[in-house]
Amino acid sequence: MAVLAESGSNPDVDLLYDINGLAKDAPHWFDRVMEFVGEYGLLLAMVLLVLWCWWSVRRRGAEDAASSVAALVWAPLAAGIAVLVNVPIRGFVERPRPFVQHQGLDVLVSGKTDFSFVSDHATITMALGVGLFVANRRFGIAGIGLALLEGFCRVYMGVHYPTDVVGGFALGTAVALLLSPLAMALLTPLMRAVERSPRVGWIVRRRSVGGAREGAFPSARKPVESEERDLAA
Repeated sequence: MAVLAESGSNPDVDLLYDINGLAKDAPHWFDRVMEFVGEYGLLLAMVLLVLWCWWSVRRRGAEDAASSVAALVWAPLAAGIAVLVNVPIRGFVERPRPFVQHQGLDVLVSGKTDFSFVSDHATITMALGVGLFVANRRFGIAGIGLALLEGFCRVYMGVHYPTDVVGGFALGTAVALLLSPLAMALLTPLMRAVERSPRVGWIVRRRSVGGAREGAFPSARKPVESEERDLAA
């Protein structure tokens, strides 16, 4: 179980060399950009996307705001659980990094001494992307797109095989979707309780200037208007 691809005749290794070969032909500054993007940038972008989605849901203040915020809370939780699930998987497969067994790779990040299968970065970003999709399809599609780009970067950087990335996508998706019903059943009532709180209700739905929840009293002006009409009569 130690190695999933050992020879250059393997399509997994061929694709590794094809994608990583782009780094050899690229300018040095572009490789540095890809190094930052693949190691930190896309993870930061995913966090900002989750926060943007939360701000949009909170500002809109729809009736399903509590369930949407619950799904957003589930997204990072799913990513964390997926990484924990990956710990025994890595220990069982024990697949070395591609640059350990294959010569001629342009490795953009040094110091990677742990096992390769599956990719934590691919797992985290896809779990976040799928979790976002549960909360909001528009933001979820953007998140899944960022996750796919993360997977490409990991192979481009020479630190993962393509199958490491695919395995990470599968693991992140499985955790985010399979555990989603249970997570939503637990988190949605919690977010509804938070929504009713006068102190922390702003986390779920934006408050109006007077402190009341927006949309909570849609007919509040009707008695005043009818009273004015009576006085006029």
